[in-house]
Amino acid sequence: MGPRADSFLRLYMVPGMQHCDNGPGPDSFGQVGKLTFDDPQHSANAALEQWVEKGTAPSTIIASKYSAEDKHHATMTRPLCAYPQAAKYKGGGDINDAATFVCEARK
Repeated sequence: MGPRADSFLRLYMVPGMQHCDNGPGPDSFGQVGKLTFDDPQHSANAALEQWVEKGTAPSTIIASKYSAEDKHHATMTRPLCAYPQAAKYKGGGDINDAATFVCEARK
């Protein structure tokens, strides 16, 4: 599609989600049916709305993993990075916290 595709198209891979839900990785990021958050940082739906209405494209979206027992407290968070970037562990800190990851181009 060329270099301008980034102005109207983004792809966010969700490692560990499996097919549509569950799996070992974070699987809640404000997609339809899982509108836990209404802010663009944690919701793909809100990020899309902000992009269309305000022209601010999302660079990352934070995905969360909740335990079956507690749907209000995330046990894991990860940044979902716009392709071709991927989340890379910074090398220190809690591996279950999105803040310890950075979006970086794949090598």
